[in-house]
Amino acid sequence: MRDVDANLLLFLHALLEERNLTHAGIRMQMSQPAMSGALGRLRTHFDDELLVRTGRDFQLTPLAEDLRPKVAAAVAAAETLLGDHSEFDPATSDKRFSLSMSEYAMTVLAEPLSRAVREAAPGCSVVIEPMPRAHDLVEADLMRRDLMVAPLGFGFGGLVQPIFTDHLVCLVARDNPELVDGALTLEQLHRMPHAVAEFLAAGDYRRPLEKAAEAAGIADRLVAVRVTSLLTVPFAIKGTHMCAFVPSRLAHRVLESLDLAIARTPLTQVQITEAAHWHQRRDNDPAVTWLRHLLYDVAIELEDAAPSQ
Repeated sequence: MRDVDANLLLFLHALLEERNLTHAGIRMQMSQPAMSGALGRLRTHFDDELLVRTGRDFQLTPLAEDLRPKVAAAVAAAETLLGDHSEFDPATSDKRFSLSMSEYAMTVLAEPLSRAVREAAPGCSVVIEPMPRAHDLVEADLMRRDLMVAPLGFGFGGLVQPIFTDHLVCLVARDNPELVDGALTLEQLHRMPHAVAEFLAAGDYRRPLEKAAEAAGIADRLVAVRVTSLLTVPFAIKGTHMCAFVPSRLAHRVLESLDLAIARTPLTQVQITEAAHWHQRRDNDPAVTWLRHLLYDVAIELEDAAPSQ
């Protein structure tokens, strides 16, 4: 260890997580030449390229992929041992909070949470990034972030604090010929084309909507369009004969602009809960504890302002 610069561990962690020299430099607040120099020393130390260019992107070598969870664990252990355990004062702190969120949670929380942080801790900032799209990357994301906001029921792990609830509603074009007196029957739902979002590879975890469809006997309904972003689903059904189930808050935001309508259906109402997840090692972090409390206050305001059904 005496012959190794301990700072290289942080450089390596940034490179392995960001998989991009420029992004790693921004994360470390270092110039690109300085990060290039760090990468050169790491390549010499491991006798491996670690990060290689493939077209316009970068890819980790097999050794780098093997190192990634080990480095994340080492950095987490170092932060636990050597991190700042002093009290957090929102009035004077300049902390940069790091969060990841599901796309839907981002549309609901990003603005009110950023505003609340700005008002209560004017020197602090919030960086919000999308959740990883692969379930096996969630653990690393939990270790990197102060908080991760994601739906319950997918086995994301970590410690959990529910934030806000919602339910799924069925969206159709306002002039959809299947819509009669604002309602759709099970038979119509079975034969109509559906648009669905498959935004997370969740292993064996089944989505609540799939369970409800199976219970109603329409599990084999026609899926005509699959997208990877929940936010694009309303746009996919605009002006078509398709239907789609999306969270109520999202639906009410787009009804007028996309000329859509919410259809009543015989399906049992599907409830969803977005929750904050955090790693065990952050449980007693004063700054993260303060952020969780602030998020709870924001959530109360959200529930009070939820659209009436």
